[in-house]
Amino acid sequence: MPRTPRLRKIVAPPLFEGYKPYGNGGSEKKEPVRLLYEEYEAIKLADYDLMDHKAASQIMGVSRPTFARIYENARRKIAKAMVEVRTIKTEYGNAWMDKNWLLCNNCRARFSTPNNANNEKCALCGSIDIEPISKQNC
Repeated sequence: MPRTPRLRKIVAPPLFEGYKPYGNGGSEKKEPVRLLYEEYEAIKLADYDLMDHKAASQIMGVSRPTFARIYENARRKIAKAMVEVRTIKTEYGNAWMDKNWLLCNNCRARFSTPNNANNEKCALCGSIDIEPISKQNC
């Protein structure tokens, strides 16, 4: 029996719920590709922030080989979505966030506030219909 995977640290959740191909109506009929938060984080750290795998793995709290596997899975999923014209949906996965992130149910914005700030309103639209991001609402 494999051991329980260690939770991967995510600095911030993706600011999107997914991506949809443009110009091909057949993508709705296909099963979407599910990109986990930790896979998004690996792509962001390695390709957007241009970090080497060792530095990125330290930020995520995993070994360098584990980071490489997460990164490779993310690249394969994105390639599959592009080649097979599939929608990409983000999912929580096996992660934890280093701050308390909130989700606005009105505009779907994801944001965090400093520890001493008032978390009663959405930072973007001002709505009071907000809730903490958790595995259940991602």
